[in-house]
Amino acid sequence: MIQSVSPSVSDRLPTLIQSQRQFFATGATKDVEFRIAQLKALRQAIQAHKDAILEALKADLHKSVFEAYAAEIGVIRDIDHALKHIRAWVKPKSVPVGLMQAPGRARIQAEPLGSVLIIGPWNYPIQLMISPLVGAIAAGNCVVLKPSELAPRSSEVIADIIRKTFEPHYIAVVEGGIETSQAVLAQKFDHIFFTGGTAIGKIVMAAAAQTLTPVTLELGGKSPCIVDADIDVEMTARRIAWGKFMNAGQSCIAPDYLLVQRRIKPLLLQAIEAAIYEFYGDDPAQTEDYGRIISDRHTQRLTSLLSSGRILLGGQTNLGDRYIAPTVMDQVPPDSPIMQDEIFGPILPVLEYDELEEAIAFVNDRPKPLALYIFSRNKDIQQRVLNATSSGGACVNDTFLQVGVVDLPFGGVGDSGIGSYHGKASFDTFSHFKSILYKPFWLDFKMRYAPYKDKIETLKKFIR
Repeated sequence: MIQSVSPSVSDRLPTLIQSQRQFFATGATKDVEFRIAQLKALRQAIQAHKDAILEALKADLHKSVFEAYAAEIGVIRDIDHALKHIRAWVKPKSVPVGLMQAPGRARIQAEPLGSVLIIGPWNYPIQLMISPLVGAIAAGNCVVLKPSELAPRSSEVIADIIRKTFEPHYIAVVEGGIETSQAVLAQKFDHIFFTGGTAIGKIVMAAAAQTLTPVTLELGGKSPCIVDADIDVEMTARRIAWGKFMNAGQSCIAPDYLLVQRRIKPLLLQAIEAAIYEFYGDDPAQTEDYGRIISDRHTQRLTSLLSSGRILLGGQTNLGDRYIAPTVMDQVPPDSPIMQDEIFGPILPVLEYDELEEAIAFVNDRPKPLALYIFSRNKDIQQRVLNATSSGGACVNDTFLQVGVVDLPFGGVGDSGIGSYHGKASFDTFSHFKSILYKPFWLDFKMRYAPYKDKIETLKKFIR
């Protein structure tokens, strides 16, 4: 197990960050060829440590090999995308100067921020550490990584990969618990990228405010799933069950609750039950394809939510194994405990509505979610929901897959987060876009210089 930070680790943090600042000052990280070489080295290291990654994810989350490849080792796709596009990303962009600035030329030049901090979560401990790292490398930064102590084996693997691949004055890993996080946040960085819960996000933002450090906060929230009556019932059920119960429900964009049109509800619930049986069999505890809750504390929290309504399916728990069965709940009061905060586990509350406006109003009465899902064949209904609600992202007639489109920026809005990443958005997040105007010496309009007597009318005509 990873222990809380020792005084020696806390003491060496300023020295570590100073060494990164000194290395950044050499300009080495600004060279695009250097960045490309580091991305290739990272890709090779992940490939070389695939077995260790799979073992760590199995130990921490009982994550299946399929899910580990799809959602964790698959982060290699982010590296490949960056390698394909990085030369275009770093190229300065010309913009018109307008008549008043002629003759001249203007451009926007992306430059790295400096030394950045990336704090990762435990639910996808490899992907959500490496994916922002790809953006930070592509943008030309030095990086300090802080993995989650709640996934200790994964944290060890990340540390091993980084230490074998990069010098600490360029990219370093700091492991530990709450005291480590506090010590890291007390340092001055040029950007902080945090993925985790809203409560900790507020702590990160408060700490960053002390040093005026900009932040990207990838949080979460109660992502609603609105189901219209005009659907393919079996396909809808499979896609909802897959998105909800993957990683035992511990996904920031998992459907948090269903808002189902009353007429279709009985058929949909039957189909969800059939889908769960198809995925995990009679006893999901026995299949290698179903995960476990990250800790005893989280298991106890989720177990306490099972009294919030009537259990239609599942509900079995085993604290010693950190197991909670895929669970569907009905007759859930809107003010019940399970409807207050993000569930982040394999429990699916089902609420119903008659008119679409009821469902829209229900969503809008709550903090803006990270994701919103709408199932309907009716394009007018799809658009009504998308236009009338606000969420970090949305997906129509499926769940979760919007996160896999690398050119779609991923991030929250309001309580669900600040900023975005993935693809070009990751490069942008870790870059400063410097505006530059170039002027020649061969022409100089003297009208702008004092004295201004008799020039105001000419200026007015020019502006018009």
